Order: sequence, then structure tokens, then C-alpha cells
Amino acid sequence: MTEGPTRITKRSVVVAGHRTSVSLEDAFWTALAGIAERDGVSLNKLISQIDEGRNGNLSSAIRVFVLDRIART
Repeated sequence: MTEGPTRITKRSVVVAGHRTSVSLEDAFWTALAGIAERDGVSLNKLISQIDEGRNGNLSSAIRVFVLDRIART
């Protein structure tokens, strides 16, 4: 079993009013939670905002969002 930031964790979230599962590496979950906190929104709200602007897979869109936010700080 992989431990640490590269371990993939599946979590249930609410996106656009419906429950779905998202699988991300723990490092991305941690970064995403930090962004949500800094932005003053819930994790579900932030993921819903990412979902609204995506073209492909939600997990990939979240990873790109996190990397973009990190690059701009």
C-alpha cells in the first residue's frame, strides 16, 4: 500500500447538486483544501466551480487547477 503524497484517495463530493466520487493523490487533496480555505469556500463549492469550467475528466481538471494556482503564487 502506497503511503504519503502519491497515494490516491477516492472521496465523495457534491458537484452541481449531485454526489460523485473523485480520485486524487493526497498531495492534491491537501493543496485543494488549502486553496478552498484561502478562498473562503467549501471544498464542494470549489470543486463545483472547477467542474463548471472543465472540458475533460474532473480529476484532471482539479489537478490542472491546483497546479495553476500554485504557479501563480
